[in-house]
Amino acid sequence: MFRKLIVASLVVSLVVALPQRSQSRSGGGGGGDDAGAETLAQDTVINADGSYTYNYETSNGISASQASNDGTNANGNFAFTAPDGQRYEIVYVADENGFQPQGAHLPTEPPAPDHVIKMLEDMRANPPEGADLDSLDATLNRLRATLG
Repeated sequence: MFRKLIVASLVVSLVVALPQRSQSRSGGGGGGDDAGAETLAQDTVINADGSYTYNYETSNGISASQASNDGTNANGNFAFTAPDGQRYEIVYVADENGFQPQGAHLPTEPPAPDHVIKMLEDMRANPPEGADLDSLDATLNRLRATLG
């Protein structure tokens, strides 16, 4: 019985002592080509007034940059290559209106129906009491832009 316990202990010790093989994954998330990516360029400037800029680029094609004049509103861009080989690029503004990305691959708003634009134009011509005309004008401009 004692011999079996010693043999079992030796087997467990050997298994634990074996070198672990690393598991390679394709794509992002800690494996594959991305795991060996190197930083090619990196620059960050943070000023006392809250303004800042940063940018970086890696050997696997990821890049990003962002700037802010006040530490609150920002504009920037980022790009990466997806596992299917497609390159994606986003340009954005982040301000009081939220995060506003633009990219060729992003869906666009469909054209507004004519009757909706006419209704809002009629409302603008005869605004109800207390109407937010700036918001109404912004909505009309956005919807008119969907017409092309």
